[in-house]
Parts: sequence; C-alpha cells; structure tokens
Amino acid sequence: MTAPAGLGAFDLSGCLAVVTGARRGIGRAMARALALAGADVVGASARLEETGSGVQQDVEAAGREFRGHQVDFADRDAVRRFARSLRELDRPVDILVNNAGTIARARATEHGDDLWDRVLAVDLSSQFVLTREVGSVMVERGRGKVIFTASLLSFQGGILVPGYAAAKSGIAGLTRALANEWAPHGVNVNAVAPGYIATDNTIALREDADRSAAILGRIPAGRWGQADDLAGATVFLASAASDYVNGVVLPVDGGWLAR
Repeated sequence: MTAPAGLGAFDLSGCLAVVTGARRGIGRAMARALALAGADVVGASARLEETGSGVQQDVEAAGREFRGHQVDFADRDAVRRFARSLRELDRPVDILVNNAGTIARARATEHGDDLWDRVLAVDLSSQFVLTREVGSVMVERGRGKVIFTASLLSFQGGILVPGYAAAKSGIAGLTRALANEWAPHGVNVNAVAPGYIATDNTIALREDADRSAAILGRIPAGRWGQADDLAGATVFLASAASDYVNGVVLPVDGGWLAR
C-alpha cells in the first residue's frame, strides 16, 4: 500500500489511534492504513514486541510515530492498566480500534468452560472495559471514533465456534448500544465485520480442501480476503468522512452475506 494523495475528509493527520491486536493480520493492516492516512499509532497485543515489531516498522515507514504495548486481553487487570497508561499520555486518544481477539474451535459438547471463558474475556469483556475507559474521555471531549472488529458471525452462527459466535454477536450489540449513548456527544461507534480473510485464524479452514472450496463457492468476489482489504473501511470509520455514521456493523466480506 502507498499513501493516497488528496485525502480530504479521510485525512487523519494529527490524530492518535490505538489499535489492539496490532501485531499481525488484520490489526497490523489497520494500523498501517491509519498511519498512511496520517495518524500516529499505539499498538497493543499479547505478544507484541515493545520495539522492533513489524507493525512498528510499517507505521514508521509511513512517517508516523509508534508506541508498542504488550497486553494480555484475557487479563482484565492488564486491560485496566493499559487503559490507565493511555489516559496518562501527553495527548488524547482520537481513534480506538478494538481488534484484539482469539478463537477456539470445538464442538459445543466439547467446548469447555475454560475455552468459553477465555474467548469471551478477550473478544467481548476486554473490549467493553477498554472502550469504557477510553470512551469516557472521548465523551468528555465531545469527539472520538471507536471501531470494533466484529465478524460474519455477528450475523450468523458459524460452525464449531460457539464462544466466538457468541462474543462477536455481543460485539454487534455493544456497538449499537454505545452508539446510542455516545452519538449525541460527538463520538462515533461502529464496527467492521471481516469475511473470510487469509490470516493465522483461518489456516485450519484454508487447509481443509472441502471446507475451503465450500467457502470460496459462496463468495461472489471469488477469493479469500486479504488483511489489507480492511484498510479502506477502517480509515473511513476513523475519519471525518463517517461523522454521520453511527452504530453500523460494516461487512467487508467479498459479498458473502449478499449470497
């Protein structure tokens, strides 16, 4: 990707964006896109290197500043500490991208409490805790952008991922609930819903010849998505171009849901 000329309403110069789950895949692509649009980035992931990470290199190659944090999003105290560190920065957070997530594949009859608790903690509860803490400052300031990473399973039930489907359905509801409360205060809360994207989370599906063929057969675009396919939607929802967009869960799925 290269930085587009004439960004206009999509220009994020001077903004500070926080991207969770930024180490790889969709989160890294989101961070890179925001930096190319002009934002400085704070990245956080469970295993993110504090210096020298790939996402840091991406952001700095775009001419923007990057700070890295290692945060275990299954640990609520760690999430609260991270939120406090954000409030102590010398500038406010303008954009919060809640992308950290995990998935556990198992039949519902074998999906133990430990799997359920971890997936819900990372994919839903931590998202609310961080957004509540960062969003309260946005509400006080009268402006801000919150973007959640939802999923096709915010609309569907999926197969063999009951915890993930429940969490991502919760993200869709949380997006709408916060939008209802915060839109009057100038804070836009929306979500992107990636389709089948070629990331580490979908390796098992892509390596299953029958399952992969079935998935591709339903995608009108005729291909698996790439992480960079989320770039445009992310910049749109982070920018002034979306100032009258509230409570939307925007699919980026190659047409899967339209089929």
